[in-house]
Amino acid sequence: MKILVFNCGSSSVKFQVIDTAGNSRATQHDRKLAWGIVDRLGGQATITLKLSDGASTSEENLDISNFKDAVRTIIERLGSLAQNVEAVGHRVVHGADLFTSATVIDDAVLAKIESLNELAPLHNPAALSGVHAARKILHSLPMAAVFDTAFHHTIPETAATYAIPVDLSKRHRIRRYGFHGIAHQYSVLRYGELHALSRDVIDIVTLHLGNGSSACAVRGGKSVDTSMGFTPLEGLVMGTRSGDLDPAIVGYLAEKENVSPAEVERWLNERSGLLGLSGLSHDMRELMAVYDTNLHARLAVDVFCYRARKYLAAYLGILGTAGAVVFSGGIGENTPTVRQKICEGMEWCGLELEQEKNRATVGVEGAISAPGARFRAYVIPSDEEAIIARETATLFRR
Repeated sequence: MKILVFNCGSSSVKFQVIDTAGNSRATQHDRKLAWGIVDRLGGQATITLKLSDGASTSEENLDISNFKDAVRTIIERLGSLAQNVEAVGHRVVHGADLFTSATVIDDAVLAKIESLNELAPLHNPAALSGVHAARKILHSLPMAAVFDTAFHHTIPETAATYAIPVDLSKRHRIRRYGFHGIAHQYSVLRYGELHALSRDVIDIVTLHLGNGSSACAVRGGKSVDTSMGFTPLEGLVMGTRSGDLDPAIVGYLAEKENVSPAEVERWLNERSGLLGLSGLSHDMRELMAVYDTNLHARLAVDVFCYRARKYLAAYLGILGTAGAVVFSGGIGENTPTVRQKICEGMEWCGLELEQEKNRATVGVEGAISAPGARFRAYVIPSDEEAIIARETATLFRR
């Protein structure tokens, strides 16, 4: 089944055309027919398209002001491939407790997704814009919403509940939802394929590390805890997000700086993390380039790695036993030094990296743990679009 996947960000649209049978066979049997991105929406945008036959369009710079124009441009550039698409899958970040699996899109579903905009103001409106644009242009095709929060709906109540008054939690739907679920789901799926394991015996920790970062404890192939919570702000240190902190800091800074709590929250989302600690950049590549000479950059990297190691150890305590840690995301896939720093001091659980394998595994799939290690380490490049395509195909085949 040929699926067109849209993954809309705040100012970009990633897309793929994938021929998949759904969840009935391994990912290596899926065929990527085309993939690309429209970046920097709102003016002079860039569209890149690659085809499976090896041909690639030259990078184009076009005036693309909104998602409707972006989707129309993508359809035009795909040409005959778009005409053969049988369904469309959309990534939606927040499904809250309303959506726990891929869902057929109709007007009622869109209204429910829109009602969740306040829980993900940077993400859900962008996804909805992409859906509305696709429906206007491809109105005859069935469409599905695949939710980032859905993979985490299996988290038990003890892990999902905040220790605040129950009436407030229920009234305002406050709980730990978790995010990056599609990426964590792919890590679990691919790890199982690599080791010929059925999902129900997979016990691992997944670390999805990028500009947004999160950890996930997986037992029996299901999420049982994750570092992000009510919003994507909780948990690990990220590119511009603080991750975990004492909640009293919000009120304290609001009073001391004479600003609103909402402004402090904006600082925690946009001015903190690697950027805030280093005063230099949110990009791990830039920080690693000056790690030995810039004390602030070094501190930012070290805090990032410490927080990730802290969650890794905590999740091993939750799982009791686990087979591996899996690294994904732009940093997890491409920065061997960060992986090494996260795994330092973890010999107590049997985790030890093979240095040459770790250095050589950049942007590719592979084992990086030492031979005979009791607790293994892998790099598995994330492929969210593959999961979206599979979930969409499975939904409509059903």
